[in-house]
Amino acid sequence: MSEKIKIEDLELMNRLRTGDDLALKLIYDKYWNQLFKSAFNMLQDQQACEDIIQDIFINLWNKREQIEIKVSFKAYLFASTRYEVYRQVRFGSVRENIFDKVHERLETPSEYGNIEYKELLSQINSIVDRLSTKCKVVYKLSREEQLSHKEIANQLDISTKTVENHLNKALRQLRTSLGLF
Repeated sequence: MSEKIKIEDLELMNRLRTGDDLALKLIYDKYWNQLFKSAFNMLQDQQACEDIIQDIFINLWNKREQIEIKVSFKAYLFASTRYEVYRQVRFGSVRENIFDKVHERLETPSEYGNIEYKELLSQINSIVDRLSTKCKVVYKLSREEQLSHKEIANQLDISTKTVENHLNKALRQLRTSLGLF
């Protein structure tokens, strides 16, 4: 069955390269929902995910003659989705609260891209571990323990403004580092 899908995808890609817009429609119909679910699992933002998937298909059409598929067409599309999600995160094009409950979303089994999400979770944990001690504590209390700024300030005996500053620093570092990832 898997081999048949690869052959069908290869045929669709070859037709796409020749400018067959029906091939693009077939690819779109076949993969749009899977790619959307993969992006939405991370971003939790329907509009941003729709835009990301739309951009992927526009780029697929525009670059159809140059694209070289090394593994599988499906893997190429999922990798494109993953990199675009990372780019959106890095440049702050998505809501700030995507990091809220990120650990829960990444650990929830997903039919699509579970390996990529575990890889991303590992990267996020690595970045958080490199934050200053106070910044790391504030981030974890906010994102993992779901405490409010006021609750964190009371627990750590610091001002809510200091809590906000630490969170902004952590989010900025996550965005920057995930862009490199």
